[in-house]
Amino acid sequence: MESSAGALSETRREQLEEIDASWCPSWPVTWQRCFHLVRMHLDAGEALPYGAGDVVRQGEDLGRWVQSVRLGWDGLTAVQQWMCEQVLGIELAAEDEKPKRRTQADKWALHYEAARQFYEREGHLQVPRKHVERIVGGEDQEEREHKLGAWISNQRSRAAALPPERMKLLAAIGMRWS
Repeated sequence: MESSAGALSETRREQLEEIDASWCPSWPVTWQRCFHLVRMHLDAGEALPYGAGDVVRQGEDLGRWVQSVRLGWDGLTAVQQWMCEQVLGIELAAEDEKPKRRTQADKWALHYEAARQFYEREGHLQVPRKHVERIVGGEDQEEREHKLGAWISNQRSRAAALPPERMKLLAAIGMRWS
């Protein structure tokens, strides 16, 4: 025998449907809240916010939400995609708008550049464990912080597993392995 505890009456369900046909979505309520706030923003004649911090309503960053929807389009349900596209006018982000994924080799190269910069400035690689090195690098030439002390320590502890070319690169800038 099925329990009806907590079940809505047919009348109550119809009343809720009249207010908002999507009152009981299968996705998180925070997503639904942001969707509703963006819809209200658009209904007030305002433009769709695209960037983080552009529009904040009731503590929700609507620009960040729109951005996350556009970049995470494939993770949305078909209904969410339809709602975003047809109701809000949001479109999937173009390929050139999506952030580039870095490979492990790319990450290693950026950390190596941080180590090389530290070596050129300090003349050694005795980097304190908690040291953070700031470098400008990558395709976008943005300034990034690298936890260089931890990375150097990890390279030392993994010396036996490092490829010979990486060991040569590190040795050339003063890496001491013990």
